[in-house]
Amino acid sequence: MIVGVRCDAGARTGVGHLVRCVALAEELTARGVDVHFLSDLGGLPWAEQQLRARGLPWHPAPADTAGLLAAADRLALDAVILDSYTLPAGQSGALRASGRRVLAVVDGDLLGQQADLYVDQNLDSDLADPALPAGAVRLAGLDYALLRSVVRRLRPPAPRVAGSGRTPRVVCFFGGTDAYRAAPVLAGLLVRTGAAFEAVVVAADDELRAELLALRPGPEQRIDVIAPTDDLPKLLADADLAVSASGTSTWELLCLGLPAALVWVVENQILGYGRTIERGLAAGVGHLPSLREPDSAEAQAAVAVLRDLLTDAPRRAALSARAWAAVDGRGVERVADSLTAP
Repeated sequence: MIVGVRCDAGARTGVGHLVRCVALAEELTARGVDVHFLSDLGGLPWAEQQLRARGLPWHPAPADTAGLLAAADRLALDAVILDSYTLPAGQSGALRASGRRVLAVVDGDLLGQQADLYVDQNLDSDLADPALPAGAVRLAGLDYALLRSVVRRLRPPAPRVAGSGRTPRVVCFFGGTDAYRAAPVLAGLLVRTGAAFEAVVVAADDELRAELLALRPGPEQRIDVIAPTDDLPKLLADADLAVSASGTSTWELLCLGLPAALVWVVENQILGYGRTIERGLAAGVGHLPSLREPDSAEAQAAVAVLRDLLTDAPRRAALSARAWAAVDGRGVERVADSLTAP
């Protein structure tokens, strides 16, 4: 079986589409499936490294429907995975009409894509019932969360427990590009808690790094600024708290049973953010634009939430238990079973 993956990454697109497709590609290649990426990676070295390190062939993104069909013919693709908010719906229909199986990874709205198999890995997406093309199947909910093998291997055998007694270790990250410049804002709120912590903060570029280095932590606070790294899952596995944007990485945090404080950055994150907080799977610190003004009520409330998480180990343990139980890490297996079924 030969499968193509049509997804992109970039400074504004982010890397979430790519990361979840890489996760599925890992499972497929482990089963002997050949996987080819048809992608515009926006010149992001980290994104390119994700494919190179796994030996996944990478081809330029086709410019239009005719180009996509030509690439599918040239590579002898049996099936195509589509993961994009911007691809014209006609491309999926043309692929289906060519006799190929189509899997569309979606976030709620199907965006007009015509697929044989839809995957919506979001919390409570199984409660929706959108109209599907005849014969199509929809796999929805956290049971189908597409997680990379490195995360799955690091999943602890049980939730974390309270009482380590150490200064809380915090990891702050906001996607592969941090396009909306969240890192300095959230790191600044951590400093304002006055609580002790040791934080690793990911800076996506030199400008963000400079802003982070300009912060002045308190006497029992430490901030280490690092570049985007493939070692992030290992850092998370050894952390006591994550501070992150609500998005595809949320499901990785849940799988690791890591207590998390989430911020929603863009509009398409608000639904997942709200559901995750309402279920008690993570703590919410609010909407990024409202946190930029230090004296705003929203910023002050966020400081209080972060202080509570840093100083209340039993609360972190309770979050860990609920998070760990929500995502078992086997979503890629379930999706690959459906895609490769006769």
